[in-house]
Amino acid sequence: MSRIGKLPVALPQGVKGAVSGNVVSVEGPKGKLSFGIRPGIQVELKDGNFVVSMVGSDAQTRADYGTARATINNMVKGVSAGWKKVLELNGVGYTAKLQGKNLVLAVGFSHDVTMEIPGAIKATVNKSQIELESADREILGTFAAKVRDTQPPEPYLGKGIKYSDEVVRRKAGKTGKK
Repeated sequence: MSRIGKLPVALPQGVKGAVSGNVVSVEGPKGKLSFGIRPGIQVELKDGNFVVSMVGSDAQTRADYGTARATINNMVKGVSAGWKKVLELNGVGYTAKLQGKNLVLAVGFSHDVTMEIPGAIKATVNKSQIELESADREILGTFAAKVRDTQPPEPYLGKGIKYSDEVVRRKAGKTGKK
């Protein structure tokens, strides 16, 4: 049984939650999110807390139990404080700019890479940093991973796009003649 699933999810000040059928919805200052609960999981709103419980005890239900609680917790944190990812561009001539709802990356290719920013994400670009903010952690993480995958950091020179808290393990290059 999941230890995470047992913990109730408290709703902070200014956040409203509702459960209707198998859909949990949360609304706060940063936005509104909803999540469909899988069969075998039950969610109740008691005293300003979401309480997640299992109806069955098969393997899939046990697997979904802690995941459902964690997803609801991420939704509550997202609509109250929001989620943020910062990406860094390392390399000579590596730049990023915003053109309307598109992120344009110049990262060493013969052409610029244009990526459409999802509507739920707010992006800002400072010199060699891309800051992404959203209430939905899943959409934010997926888009940040797509941006990073256009030119991931390489281990010899460290050039590429990396998360700000990511550590790139560097390798030594070839040794010269002896």
